[in-house]
Amino acid sequence: MNGILNHFKKITYKQMLLYVLLALCFAASIMFVNHNYSFYERPVAKVIDTEIVHTEEMVDIYENQDELYIQNIVAEMKNGEDKGKLIHLTNEYSLSGAYDYEFKAGNDLFVAIDTTTEENGDLTGDIIDVKRDKHVILISWIFIVILLVVGKKQGLFSIISLVVNAALLSYALDLYLQNSSISLVLICCISVIIFTVLSLLLVNGFNEKTYAAIVATLLGTFTSLAIAYLVIWVTAENGLRYEEMQFITRPYQMVFMAGLIVGSLGAVMDIGITMSSSIFSLYEKNNQISVKALQKSGMEIGKDIMGTMTNILFFVYISGSIPVLLLYLKNGSPLGFTFSMNLSLELARALAGGIGIVLTIPIGLYVSIFFINRKRANI
Repeated sequence: MNGILNHFKKITYKQMLLYVLLALCFAASIMFVNHNYSFYERPVAKVIDTEIVHTEEMVDIYENQDELYIQNIVAEMKNGEDKGKLIHLTNEYSLSGAYDYEFKAGNDLFVAIDTTTEENGDLTGDIIDVKRDKHVILISWIFIVILLVVGKKQGLFSIISLVVNAALLSYALDLYLQNSSISLVLICCISVIIFTVLSLLLVNGFNEKTYAAIVATLLGTFTSLAIAYLVIWVTAENGLRYEEMQFITRPYQMVFMAGLIVGSLGAVMDIGITMSSSIFSLYEKNNQISVKALQKSGMEIGKDIMGTMTNILFFVYISGSIPVLLLYLKNGSPLGFTFSMNLSLELARALAGGIGIVLTIPIGLYVSIFFINRKRANI
């Protein structure tokens, strides 16, 4: 009994230590983002007072109604040589808020300072962007806490994996920007291999189950990429509308293919580890289970997750286009034209990811069986 109580106290102490550490990190991060103005090179101003000086109602030829506002803003400079001075800004925004915002006291803004000043010595300028790091850090902490509560140790490794992968992706994109002669698709292919290996090893450890998931994920991802490339080549890219990507100064076909492989990786990796974990769990419960039984059970598992994962990909890619679709349809654009202009690339990404999901199910099944048979042979 004393041993059990001591064990309980030990666990409670570790948990309390973790909670205190998380609370300190949370407080430190919140304090930092509220006082990190000096770390920005661009001028930052904090809104002190606002006043709406003009309101106008608008109705277009399609009977769409909106209201336009002109807002005078007084803000205080928070960094740079003009720190502490007041700056006067003008903000035009609409009630619909499609491409603009209404600012309130307390908002932080990136501004461009004019060379002229007002008679009382205050500055004037224009609003460039909104400083959003306060909101980002708050949402990030909510995500971290939920992940740690649900996943515990594996949740911690998932966070580490996410941070490492984000850093690697940033480095890969910087490498491409500095060396445009290197193919972006090649850089992303190498990055996908590193992402897969690091993510699965960190979360699931060094074991046959992880190795099977890595092999299945890579085979499924690159096979789906090869099929997508073949289809695009055969159809001469008919039906793909690259208008939304024409603002970039790099070949947008190559950028699209690079995004295709990175975008489908997440769903394919999920299928790969699900199939591997399921097959190995069946084997661990019954070491004498036959290969035929594993195949049958694995395909049943695959059928159950195939539809949901494909739908997830579809909704993830389509959801980002809903505001633009509404904007086109509200302004009288034909349905076919609206979908072809805004959904061709998203549907292509969803289809490529769906192909990867379907292919990874049998690939993951037979790769897992291969590792199980090798494990049986070594016993």
